[in-house]
Amino acid sequence: MENEIERESGSMIFSDEELIEVSGLKKGRDFIEVTCGCTSHRYGDAVGKLRVFSNGDLEITCECTPGCNEDKLTPAAFEKHSGRETARKWKNNVWVIVNGEKVSLSKTALLKYYNQASKNANGTNRSHNGRVCHRDEFVRCSRCNKERRFRLRTKEECRIHHDALADVNWKCSDLPYDRCVLEYLHLFCS
Repeated sequence: MENEIERESGSMIFSDEELIEVSGLKKGRDFIEVTCGCTSHRYGDAVGKLRVFSNGDLEITCECTPGCNEDKLTPAAFEKHSGRETARKWKNNVWVIVNGEKVSLSKTALLKYYNQASKNANGTNRSHNGRVCHRDEFVRCSRCNKERRFRLRTKEECRIHHDALADVNWKCSDLPYDRCVLEYLHLFCS
């Protein structure tokens, strides 16, 4: 219990040894903030403030120019905003300053609580390009005992799948596809 309370206060997320000589360090109640940046060969350095929260969330406020209003960016979005040519490697491209040197986030302790796998499993079904995607699901036919695939690309397809899942006596012939497919399924399920 004591460790959880310590972790919730920003000052105890990381030990003093892990944060020694990190530039721009500021400790909040449930986060720490450090100066970060990303270098583009075309545009140079884009500087920002990286906040690492006790729950593992990362958030960057961009300070690339005085008029920039980009706030609460993910590291990947900050990397893209900075004009980095080879985006998608933000753990290596986004850096913090330690002892006056640029050090990639992957070589620091700042990612200790970050876990992207749990972020994706937490109800966000987003692909690499940021669009929502659905996985196909299967329902077993009560008559022929075969698993049938349900595409989940639209709301209507999701509704059809949920209705089939709720029906314990669901059969292949209940699939609302065209007649040709239904006749084919009826031959194999009868």
